[in-house]
Amino acid sequence: MEVEEIAAIAYLYYRTKRRYKRKYWVHPLLSSRSTKGMFTTFFIELRTYEEKFFSYTRMSIKSFDELLDTIRPLITGINTTMRPCSSAEEKLLVTLRYLATGCTFADLHHTFRLGETTLREALRQVCHAIWTNQRATCLPEPTRDQWLKIAQQYNAVTNFPNCVGALDGKHIRVVKPAHSGSLFYNYKHYFSFVLIASASADSKFTFIDVGAYGKCSDSAVFNQSLFCNKLQSNKLDIPEGRPISSSDNRPIPYVFVADEGFGLTDKVMRPFSGSRLDFRKRVFNYRLCRARRIIECTFGILANKWRTFQRPLNVDIDFAMNIVKCCILHNFVRDRDGVEQIEEDLGSCDFNNFQNCGARPNINGFSVRDCFADYFVGEGSVPWQNECV
Repeated sequence: MEVEEIAAIAYLYYRTKRRYKRKYWVHPLLSSRSTKGMFTTFFIELRTYEEKFFSYTRMSIKSFDELLDTIRPLITGINTTMRPCSSAEEKLLVTLRYLATGCTFADLHHTFRLGETTLREALRQVCHAIWTNQRATCLPEPTRDQWLKIAQQYNAVTNFPNCVGALDGKHIRVVKPAHSGSLFYNYKHYFSFVLIASASADSKFTFIDVGAYGKCSDSAVFNQSLFCNKLQSNKLDIPEGRPISSSDNRPIPYVFVADEGFGLTDKVMRPFSGSRLDFRKRVFNYRLCRARRIIECTFGILANKWRTFQRPLNVDIDFAMNIVKCCILHNFVRDRDGVEQIEEDLGSCDFNNFQNCGARPNINGFSVRDCFADYFVGEGSVPWQNECV
C-alpha cells in the first residue's frame, strides 16, 4: 500500500471518528462546592467544638493551625480567571481526613465536592509539604544528650539498660503496582513495601526508612538504610558504652533491640534462637521482648490513629511513599497534644506477662548479648521474671 493511500485512510478515519465531547465543563455537583461543599458548610462550625475537631482531624485546633502556618506557602495555589483554586485550609483538611480514615478518593470527591484528580494532586502536594517542612522538627537526628535520655526512659519503663531504641519493620499494603512482577509480593501473601522504624520509650519514632520492596526482609532493608550505615560507622553521636553492673566494670555499648528477623551485632540485640534454651537465655529473651514491644505498640498506635495504614493504598508507589512519610504526624501530634486515652489503652501492654519471641551475627554481638544475659539473671533481675519464662 502506498504512503498516500495510508495517509488518506488515516485522514478519513479520524475525520469520521466520533469524538468524545464533555457533557459539562464543570459538573453541577462540583460547581456548587463554594456554597454546599463540606469545607464551606461544616469546617467553621467544627472549629467551635474542640473534641469533635480532634476526632475528625486527629489533632487539636491549635496543632492544625500551627501545621497549616508552616506548610501554607508550599500548598497555596494561584487563582485564575477560569476558577478559584482550593484554599490551603481545605487541602490540609482533606489530607488529614484521608489519613485519619483511609477512605476512598470517590468518598472524598462526593463529600468535599472536589474532582478526584484535584483531590489526588492536593493530597500529593500536602503530603510532600508535610515531610519537607516537618522532617527536621518532628524527626530530627538525636543528639548525644537525647540518646542518653532515651536510654534512661527505656531503663525506667522496660528495665533494659543501655537501650536507645527498638527496631522493627511494617509492611504497608498496596494495590499491585503495574509491571512490578513479584517485587512487592511479600511472605504474607500480599503486595506491600516496607517501613523500617525505630522508636523511643515514649512511643515516638526516632528514624524511618520507607520504600523497600515487599519481598525484602527487615534485616536486608535495615542493612541498606542510611541509618544503619551511620550506626555502624559511629556517626550517630551515640555515647560510648558504660558498665551496667556494679560488680563488672566492662563498658557495655548502647544498643537497639530487635526481633529474630535482624542480625546480631554489638549495636543490635536479637533474641537467642531455638526452642530448647536454658533459663539464662529464656530470661534474656523475655527481657528483650519487654523492650522490643515498644516499637510494636508504636506501629499499633500509628495505624489506630491514622487508619489509612490499615487499608491498601491504591496510588502509584511514589505517591504511596509520600503518604507513609506522613507518619511523622504521629510525632507532631504527640509532642503537641499529648497522648489520647485510646492510645494509652492500646499502648499499655502488661510488661510482666509479655511472652517470649523467638543476617549473620558477629563475635562482638555474641559477647555483648552474653553480658546482658548474665546481668538479667544476676544484679539486674526483676521479681516477676521467673514466673514469665
